[in-house]
Amino acid sequence: MLLQKGFDNDLYLQKQKEAICERVSRFENKLYIEFGGKLVYDYHAARVLPGYDPNAKMRLLKEFDDQAEVIICIFADDIEKRKIRADFGITYDENVLKLIDDLNDWGISICAVLITRFNGQHGAVYFKNRLERQGIKVYTHGATRGYPTDVETIVSDEGYGSNTFIETSKPIVVVTGPGPGSGKLATCLSQIYHEHRRGVHAGYAKFETFPVWNLPLKHPVNVAYEAATADLGDVNLIDHFHLEAYNHKTVNYNRDLDAFPLLKRILDKITHTPGLYKSPTDMGFNMIGSGIITDDAVREASVQEILRRYFRYSCEYMLGTTEKEAVHRIELIMDDLGIKPEDRSVVLPARDAAREARENGKGFNGAYCGAAMELPNGEIVTGKNSPLFHSSSSLILNAAKRLAEIPDKIHLLPQHIIRSLNHFKKDVLHGNKLSLDLEETLITLCISANSNPTAAEAVEKLKEMKGCEVHLSHMPTPGDEAGLRKLGLNVTSEPAFSSKCLFDD
Repeated sequence: MLLQKGFDNDLYLQKQKEAICERVSRFENKLYIEFGGKLVYDYHAARVLPGYDPNAKMRLLKEFDDQAEVIICIFADDIEKRKIRADFGITYDENVLKLIDDLNDWGISICAVLITRFNGQHGAVYFKNRLERQGIKVYTHGATRGYPTDVETIVSDEGYGSNTFIETSKPIVVVTGPGPGSGKLATCLSQIYHEHRRGVHAGYAKFETFPVWNLPLKHPVNVAYEAATADLGDVNLIDHFHLEAYNHKTVNYNRDLDAFPLLKRILDKITHTPGLYKSPTDMGFNMIGSGIITDDAVREASVQEILRRYFRYSCEYMLGTTEKEAVHRIELIMDDLGIKPEDRSVVLPARDAAREARENGKGFNGAYCGAAMELPNGEIVTGKNSPLFHSSSSLILNAAKRLAEIPDKIHLLPQHIIRSLNHFKKDVLHGNKLSLDLEETLITLCISANSNPTAAEAVEKLKEMKGCEVHLSHMPTPGDEAGLRKLGLNVTSEPAFSSKCLFDD
């Protein structure tokens, strides 16, 4: 489904920069900003706002250059439990390492890494040692004494005062983390407590892209946020604090609304400035809505993102990593919007391809799998599994041929190379799965390109697939998933395994 541009990055960045500058000026040139969502590679925002740069936040920070520095928070238990960031397929601690590299590449200053709610967890100790031996400053904070009810203790030497103060030198301190629950808010409040004790009247603000406060409550962009956080149970609501204070309707979400009374009490006590913020909306300065230039485009894109989330949570439920309630939440959202899974353009073609494989008996070891991709021009290409290739591999080869206008009858991969790989997998590695997954296929295609101009042309066309929509009739194997992610495809799949084997080697 072709989507028109719906978002203007330059307009957004201009408005957002102005908002940050205004907020910094309120607090004697020292502001701690809790950055929610993803600091880099915000692909959710890019999917629901066609035209949005996934690295817009990095571009924003670069605008401030020597005025901003970053503290990265990570919850000690997330390190210990090896929590995964799904969009990259890496753990939270690995994501911190990646974020440090990304910030360095952008020339943005990193102040420190903070391990929150630290209680001697072994994994966190190893992680701390690793970073420190690379010359990175690492701090640890324990759980805040008295939190969440005893404000007198929280805002005292026994609470925030017991935390080590992280020395900062720039007027803007961005506090970020690999995911929700990283301890960003507590870090901001702890730092502000110490700053005020030192006579620095530092302030707090929140940068949260979604939900968009100045879009309607049921706008698909905001509904897509609910779908994206179905596992957390987030619900968008009218900010009743803001409505009461200003008689103006704005949108926030349940966790921020629930936390606001306590947060307000803590901030009032730290800053000795009662009424600094009258609502959760007051605390933010999100100008993302100002960048929307085509409402119809972002509405349609958001509907498609809701469908992607439906398939993702359905698969995670099958894998045992989320609860059925998350799937039910999205099903209710879909009912409200009057949409169904088949409204995703690549779903039916993928199912049809799997059915054709079954009818033609061209599966492998009793598995009949199909895959479909929508090319940039709107054309649908499909692939099926076989004794030689996974369906994802067939799909990518077929799509590359179509983009390069290579006839179907021409083989991109020489049979002698495939036979050699099959021999290696079967007789040398003693594997049972001989067909090539996507990662293996891409490597083989690249090798073939060295001596085959047609294969070389196909390799160049792989770049044109970035951002294309893909659906699989089954959940991808690790090799397929990695290959699809590296190509930058928007992938969904049916919540079904490709075979009945419980262990896939």
